[in-house]
Amino acid sequence: MKTHIICSLLVLLSCILLPGCVGGSQQTINPADYTETIRVACIGDSITFGAGIQDRENNHYPLQLGKMLGDKWQTRNFGVSGATLLRDGDLPYWDQQAYQQALLYNPNVVIIKLGTNDTKPQNWKYSDEFVRDYKDMIKSFAALPAHPKVWICLPVPAYEVRWGISDEIVREGVIPKVRQIAKEMGVGLIDLYTPLSDKPELFPDKIHPNAEGARQMAVEIYKAVTGSEPVAFIPIDVLSIS
Repeated sequence: MKTHIICSLLVLLSCILLPGCVGGSQQTINPADYTETIRVACIGDSITFGAGIQDRENNHYPLQLGKMLGDKWQTRNFGVSGATLLRDGDLPYWDQQAYQQALLYNPNVVIIKLGTNDTKPQNWKYSDEFVRDYKDMIKSFAALPAHPKVWICLPVPAYEVRWGISDEIVREGVIPKVRQIAKEMGVGLIDLYTPLSDKPELFPDKIHPNAEGARQMAVEIYKAVTGSEPVAFIPIDVLSIS
């Protein structure tokens, strides 16, 4: 109950402060504009968490992204395995401790990659609520004191139906809605689906990317946030690719 009250207050405040859209989040980040470390919150499910990646603690995408960004930045992984964007999903991100921790982190940059678990039949039956719930989550972060820039991601492909996750619904259901949300809210959009398509070898269990897949996710997010290519990639031979 306390969690829902906090979330509702944040969303209400954001609606007052940010009528219509968040605005400005499609711009890239210029580190020179920040006198302190730039805090990056990576919001997501098991793919953000790094489930299934060998030596996960060193190879999940938020950590690889942090290495690419450098010392001026601090990335934190707030991924929760199984989490849904939908409030009425079977494991709402809204109810997880990670969500509260991400808010308390008061990030300067927010990367949201949710929607994969929402494609499960027991969750997608609430698909009419997806746009509303996603917009509310964006608003809850946009209302924070740091006034973060927000990017939302198209989910990565699913290479077979597993655990109820469906690539057809990712493509035809989630992705169009995420594109709509980005346009209507004025936030940045990161396409993780296209760069990781036709690469089943990067998905050992057909759903979760390995360390190299996580690296490619980090590259796409880096390009969106900074407007440039990473200066140096993490050498593949030092990654533990599952």
